[in-house]
Amino acid sequence: MNKNDRDVLFSSKSDEWSTPQWLFDKLNQKYNFTLDPASDGVNNKCAKHYTAQTNGLDQSWANETVFINPPYSKTYDWVKKAYHEAFSGTTTVLLVPARMDSKWMHEFCFDPFVCKSITFIRGRLKFGGSKNSAPFPSMIVEFGPPNKTPVQPQMKSMANK
Repeated sequence: MNKNDRDVLFSSKSDEWSTPQWLFDKLNQKYNFTLDPASDGVNNKCAKHYTAQTNGLDQSWANETVFINPPYSKTYDWVKKAYHEAFSGTTTVLLVPARMDSKWMHEFCFDPFVCKSITFIRGRLKFGGSKNSAPFPSMIVEFGPPNKTPVQPQMKSMANK
């Protein structure tokens, strides 16, 4: 890893990565999102959104279809919230770093009742208006209303634009 990648990866500037519009559009065609609870107020992808000031982690997501590209320093908190909201019937789709060794991955993403799918994105995404690709791989995690019996989440991959 070169110094620039390392600086970006470990800098406070890397906490929020603006979702590529093509990726959101592709997911939105399938899910028809109604809420973006992790917006900075400028990068929101849904008309209804929460910011740090309105704290989407403290709000109910009931009766919403949720898209989250969380601040990556708080990935655990956002995945945990999405996981718990699924037991109330909420569908949530998260764009997160593909970190198979993370605590949140093992605690929540392999749950056979509410984790519906994990989709790995081939290659590295170019977030927002950045000219370089991210220094990490990404994946999409879908949580939804609980299954009556356990079903292992589907593992998929998708092309990067």
